[in-house]
Amino acid sequence: MKHRRTSAVIAVAVVTASSLVACKSKESAATDSAAGRVDSAAVVDSVKRADSLKATARSGWTEPSILGYVAAANNGEIELSQLGAKKATNAKVKAYARELVAEHRTLLAEGKSMATKLSATADTAADNVRDLMNHARDEVKDLTEKAAGADWDKDFINKMIDDHQKVLDKLQDAAKNTTNTDLRAGLEKATGKVQQHLTKAQDIKANVLKD
Repeated sequence: MKHRRTSAVIAVAVVTASSLVACKSKESAATDSAAGRVDSAAVVDSVKRADSLKATARSGWTEPSILGYVAAANNGEIELSQLGAKKATNAKVKAYARELVAEHRTLLAEGKSMATKLSATADTAADNVRDLMNHARDEVKDLTEKAAGADWDKDFINKMIDDHQKVLDKLQDAAKNTTNTDLRAGLEKATGKVQQHLTKAQDIKANVLKD
């Protein structure tokens, strides 16, 4: 009888141990599966990021250079427009300049927020960014030295038309050559505003400052 009881106890112990092993195996499998899913997601994100960088690199644009160009464009327009708000003699030109200051400041802030969101630093050393900064500096110098008056107003508006058209073309090109959906959306919003500025400058030239 004692032998039978001992055998029964051993059998129960074996069954219990087997169950524990089975449970541990299932838990390990579940953990390994979850880890695999996380690793797979990380790999997919990494591949997407790499593809995005390759695409922008081929076009000459990178996220940092796009952010740098946007910042340079806004800073340049703010400086020129502040000058316009002070020196313009035509009331509508002066009002337009003030509008540009406010709206480009907003665009500049949005660009900084985008850089934070992307954990990216604006590249101000890219060739097209440096060219834009130098161009803005030369225009500010020219308008600062030029005497205020009707000719100054016309020169300012002509510069606004030329500058906004060039920036518009660049931003549209950058938007087409980035696979980052957040950045593309930001660029499309900015191009819409730049187009408005361009159209308004063209209207002022045609209907307000016409000879």
